[in-house]
Amino acid sequence: MKKSPFKPGAERRGFRPDTILTFVAQAETKLLEFLFGCMPERKRTNVKELLKYDQVMVNGTVTRQFDMELHPGDEVRVNLSRAFVTFYNRRIQLVYEDDDILVVNKGYGLLSMGNDKIKDGTAYSIIKDYLKAKDPRNKLFIVHRLDQHTSGLMVFAKTIEAKEALQHNWNNMVRRRQYVCVVEGKLDPAEGEVRSFLAENSKFLVYSTDNPEEGKPALTRYKTLACANGYTLAEVELETGRKNQIRVHMQDLGHPIAGDRRYGAKTSPIHRLALHARTIVFVHPVSRRLMEFATPIPASFQSMVKTVN
Repeated sequence: MKKSPFKPGAERRGFRPDTILTFVAQAETKLLEFLFGCMPERKRTNVKELLKYDQVMVNGTVTRQFDMELHPGDEVRVNLSRAFVTFYNRRIQLVYEDDDILVVNKGYGLLSMGNDKIKDGTAYSIIKDYLKAKDPRNKLFIVHRLDQHTSGLMVFAKTIEAKEALQHNWNNMVRRRQYVCVVEGKLDPAEGEVRSFLAENSKFLVYSTDNPEEGKPALTRYKTLACANGYTLAEVELETGRKNQIRVHMQDLGHPIAGDRRYGAKTSPIHRLALHARTIVFVHPVSRRLMEFATPIPASFQSMVKTVN
């Protein structure tokens, strides 16, 4: 007799997918009335309970608001099995999710993924736990990384096909990546570019070189947004995505990023690296639609260049 690969009893506890109904509003209406009309076979008290226990989602967001206004084209999903699994973490914001990708806004100080010393509490592990809670069969794949002390937008893949499509064609599929940073001093000229070859030494410190055989080509464009109090708020756009590229190139200009002691900063007024991945525009790996995501400039960055009347 062939030995079962499962623990005793595991076969009987096999995962059962949630039963989810999907409806699309055809006219202006209120949510509860719409649900009554879509599920006439259910008792009205039962329909109300679905709302009460977080089993109704409108356009991807769970709601309990019975009198929510629906408009033509709005999608209403009803989970008959349990409450929808929703995501909340004070260090990561879920910006977008579909069947193939996830986009998150990562907080500063959070590792993108684990290393030899840290496995849990990373952006990867937090998002993976969320997906597993929805369905233990779900998977998550790293597409690119942000430095631990850099905040901002990151893209994850939910399928190996989406991961490989993005990684193998990253330079073609990613149309724009913009960051904002606050650097020490006043950028002069206020707008320009930095071009060099980036290499890394035995202490994992990245540096610029003119030798193409020593490093990889890197191009950074920057533009001043505001300047005050001995700091400059700048918008930075990457033509290449090398490790620590912005940090090194700002140091090359003689204006290291505030809080970046590793690359020459002398001050840290907001007690963090003042670098944020603000915008990403890319081609969806499956639908081929152009996806564009942007976040506000962090308030702490703006406070550093705020003038007092």
